[in-house]
Amino acid sequence: MAALDGETLRIGHVLSIARDGEPVSLAPLARAAMERSAAVIARLAAGDAPIYAVNTGVGLLADRRIPRDQLEQLQVNVVRSHACGVGEPLSREVVRAMMLIRANTLAKGFSGIHPSVADAICALLNAGVTPVVPSRGSVGASGDLAPLAHFALVLIGEGEADFQGERLPGAEALRRAGLSAVRLAPKEGISLLNGTQLMLAIGCLELARAETLAETADVVCALTLDALRGTPRAFDPRIHAARPHAGQAQSAAKLRALLAGSEIRESHIACRRVQDAYSLRCAPQVHGAVRDSLAAARSVFEIELNSATDNPLVFGEEILSGGNFHGQPLALQLDALAIALAALGGISERRIDRLVNPALNEDLPPFLARNAGLESGLMMIQVTAASLVAENRVLATPASPGSVTTSGNKEDFVSMGATAGLKLRDVVRNTRDILAMEALAAARALDFLAPLRTSQPLEDVRARLHPLVAADADHSWSRQIALVAEWIEAGTMAN
Repeated sequence: MAALDGETLRIGHVLSIARDGEPVSLAPLARAAMERSAAVIARLAAGDAPIYAVNTGVGLLADRRIPRDQLEQLQVNVVRSHACGVGEPLSREVVRAMMLIRANTLAKGFSGIHPSVADAICALLNAGVTPVVPSRGSVGASGDLAPLAHFALVLIGEGEADFQGERLPGAEALRRAGLSAVRLAPKEGISLLNGTQLMLAIGCLELARAETLAETADVVCALTLDALRGTPRAFDPRIHAARPHAGQAQSAAKLRALLAGSEIRESHIACRRVQDAYSLRCAPQVHGAVRDSLAAARSVFEIELNSATDNPLVFGEEILSGGNFHGQPLALQLDALAIALAALGGISERRIDRLVNPALNEDLPPFLARNAGLESGLMMIQVTAASLVAENRVLATPASPGSVTTSGNKEDFVSMGATAGLKLRDVVRNTRDILAMEALAAARALDFLAPLRTSQPLEDVRARLHPLVAADADHSWSRQIALVAEWIEAGTMAN
């Protein structure tokens, strides 16, 4: 069981809890810290000093004082009024990751929220109660307000939730799971809403997928390079030591290892070609830059996993208002990831074209058709890949510079981090599918070079792909693309 302490949560924990259902609880030290800050809020709420979102309105209404006998109602009202999302619901894994990260943020003990609220979030996770959360409605400051409000509705026995495959009213889902609704004390409603947990949840989940794509891209590129009778000389370690970017060196080393021992390479080692096209020769530089972007995002995301993103925050007996809910650090990384993954898909599509284009494919059959003319072979695979590249170019347009002022100009610069995350989700899937198409095209091309064999690691990959590309006649390729995309998603094409 994972114990949330606000300090040690990692992306691996997010995956195991959000996807695999690992149970979770609140760590004892976190419980004590939460009790201390909740006691401070209780004492100050009984006094006369204005405290934002405790005895005042929120946003532009922060100058409105709330009577003491309505402080709890204020918290309920904040949750209800902010639950105005639209669009298709977020996936189960995204909502679970969002809930987990929110509980861990509260566990730091700076929010003035009782540990019973974090316990209730853990109970939802452990029981498999998943709030229904619309995907649209966040501008990324003050955090992901609308999505988190929909999650918070279920905590207080409202909204909707999925439980055991059935969509239910929130109160009924709690009842069937044997759970009780939470009664919100002063500040506890706003503390559930103020934070970057949706954009971070998407970021963690998509980063994990993107890391798998980066590993897979090197494997697929190696297949293509050998099928096109390219040279691995561009992967010489001396070249990459002269420009010591970590990701570049990693990709070059992997490509060298994958291609070592190839019979195909030995068959043309004395050919006149000096160097290959950029999509082959510069693969370490492009793939490596993607790897470096992934590493940068991982660093930012793991800091954010253990950060207090509420407002205001409690420090000893003092309450300070600030802006830790602002999603700009995440939004910039989410945009950068979309750009990086779009590049990875773009270079893969260029390699697909080189495999099928009779002007470029080193005397392989046109479009890898066995009876070109009567058959079109893989002509349309490149067209489909091109359509996904075009879509990725649109999706890679950054969201983070596109602030739209909200809340009566009080919230006059927002991050659009959730928008960046939702775009990234689509770029990752498009790039996965492009790599699946390249893998099929490369495997088909290698068939035409038989009986020559590639390296043993690549022969193992080819053997798995061969049944999908061995047909002698034209057929629909959609099923094969989807199957290889599943393999890529599962990580079984990455090594």
